[in-house]
Order: sequence, then C-alpha cells, then structure tokens
Amino acid sequence: MSIPPPAGPQSEGGAQPPYFPHQGAPGPAPYFPYGLYGPYGPRPPAAVNGVAIAALVFGVLCFLPAVGLVLGLIALSQIKRRGERGKGMAVAGVTLSSLGLALWTAALVTGGASAFWEGFRNGARSDSVLSLRTGDCFTSPGGLEGWTTEALTVDCADEHDGEVFALVAVPGSDFPGDDSLVELSEDRCYERRSAYVMDGWSLPEEIGVYYFAPSEQSWSLGDRSVACVLGREDGSRFSGSLRKDATTLDVHQLAYLEAAEVLNAALDEVPASDYPDDDVSDDREWAGQVEEAVTEQVRLLRAHTWPEKAREPVDELIADLGEARAAWGRAAGTAAPDSYWIREEEAWDATDPSLSITVREALGLATSPPAYDEEIERAPEAGEMEV
Repeated sequence: MSIPPPAGPQSEGGAQPPYFPHQGAPGPAPYFPYGLYGPYGPRPPAAVNGVAIAALVFGVLCFLPAVGLVLGLIALSQIKRRGERGKGMAVAGVTLSSLGLALWTAALVTGGASAFWEGFRNGARSDSVLSLRTGDCFTSPGGLEGWTTEALTVDCADEHDGEVFALVAVPGSDFPGDDSLVELSEDRCYERRSAYVMDGWSLPEEIGVYYFAPSEQSWSLGDRSVACVLGREDGSRFSGSLRKDATTLDVHQLAYLEAAEVLNAALDEVPASDYPDDDVSDDREWAGQVEEAVTEQVRLLRAHTWPEKAREPVDELIADLGEARAAWGRAAGTAAPDSYWIREEEAWDATDPSLSITVREALGLATSPPAYDEEIERAPEAGEMEV
C-alpha cells in the first residue's frame, strides 16, 4: 500500500517544497519531507533472538552439543520469520555444537568416555567414595554398615574403617538395578580378595568384605565400578594395611604363595554332593584334579631357588606333599562309595596345613592357620587348607 504525502500546500506538480515562515509571519503550518525511516520517525533496532544466545552458550561450553544444535536451528528459523537479530550467534552455536557432537560420538566409539569418567573421578571431592582407589585406606562417618557417600582417605598406618582391595567394572550401559549390583559385588569382590591378600593366613578372622556399588544417580554420570573393601565385622576401626601381594612381598614369599594357590584352587572345587553318596564319580574326578594340583605345586617349589634358611623346610614340605599326592591318587582310583570316603579322609589328613608352618616361618610369613581351619571336617573353603 502507498503512503500519502505529508500535509501541506499542494499543486498540480505534486508536493510543494518546504515552507519555513518567518517568525510571526502568517502562513500554513510547517511540514517536513520523509526522513530516512519514513514518515513516522525512526524505528527502534530489531531485538536479538534469545534462542540464538542460548545456542551460542551451549556451543561454546560443549556441554550438551545436541541441545545446542537444535536450539541453533530453531533460532535461525525464528530470526528469518521475525526479522530479529542474532543470526551470527545462531550459526556459531550450530557450528560449535556440531563439532562437539562429533567429538562426543568419537569418544564413545573409541572409549574416550571412560577416560572422561576417570577425569571426573580424579576431580571428585577428596571425601567422596568416587575418589577411592585400590590400596586406599579411609574413614567414613557412618562406618561400613550404613549407606554413605563420604570416605576420607588416610594413611593406612592410622586408624581407619576400611581398605579398598579391588575395583570391579560393571558391564552394560543400562543401570542393572540394586539387586543385580549386590549379587555382582558379592561374587566379584570375594573372587578378588585373594589377589590382594595372597597370604590368607595373615588376614584376621574378624575382617570381612564390604563394597560400595554405583547408585542410579552416579551411574547416570558414568560411574561403572564397585569398590571392594576390607573392614572389621564389629564396625570398629583398625590400623595397618592388610595388603599382601607383589607390592609388599619379596620374591621368595611370592613364589611360595603362588605355588600354594595352585592346590588351594583345586581344593575349592570340591563337589557339593551329599555324604554318603552312592555315586562318587564326580568326587573321584575332583580327587584326580587335586592329585594333579599337588604335582604342579611340587614342581613349582622345586623350580625356585630358595634362600638357605628355607631350603631344608621346603624339602621336607615337598616330601610331605608326595605322600598327599599318593593319597589323592588312591582316592581317585576307588570306585566303591564306602571305600572312596575312607580314602578321601586319608587324603585330607595327608594335606595337613601345619606341614607348611616351618616353611612359612623361614620365609617370614604368617604361621598361625586361620581359626576356621580347625573346624573343617571335610570340605574347606578356598585358601583354608593351604600347605
């Protein structure tokens, strides 16, 4: 639509030139021609699009790149429709967010996300359970019995509530639920204990296994590990590290414990059959595996060069293990159930943990068998019949 000319004297030739009467002179009221912005005066500049600002912020921070990208596209559409300013910010937001999204995708594909979580853990508060690492000793306001997120690392020589002996990775991308985490934590933490405390005899009987599992909230941030912890079952604090592995043991102690673990692992696989049992085929097969384990333990003991003070005790132990190997071999070759159980009992007697005390003393290892060894009648748990 056309805009009418301003009010003022008109002629056939169109609008008259401006007329400025002298002060006090009669004449028509003055008028002015169109200015730069039209007949209604200057128009204010267009507003900056707020969505474009948000897109730029998300793009610069690279926090949620997908959100920044979407906001940038929305801003460009609004700017075109409304005639607002901020197109440059919207374009910058789209560009930066696209780059950030590409980097996030590459991180997920190459495993960089796990490195990000490690950085997050390293930057966590020093009093958070997320900051715990294997070998850390710590105190916690509520001890180990209640739910807590606080754990202040301390020197293991000082009194503390717990000692971290393993970090177990939780598989999968979806939160598995509390029940699944409890089952996983109990299984994996008990499995990892012997790697941290290789000398089972050195572990006080009042020490139990605890764990810190991811919560649904920490899982959403990338927490994917269970912290396995050793602590006193009565809830009291203790001092001194329980660690007995390659970082604290000498080569001779390690050689002995690694050889002993071969037999311990075989003894741990005892069949869960009722006694007495008419079918002892599984038991006989297991007895044969124990015989092989004793043979391997003897080989490892002979292969190592022992310090002078341990040579004679090791030779005596090797001779005793030879008798135990023969006893397990007789059990494996006995088919009649009644006779088998007699042979197995003889094999257990030959595998006496006290046979290793002199070797342990010579090597500087613990010399008191765990109290539960004395209560074993037939099938010990892992590590309880170490020789």
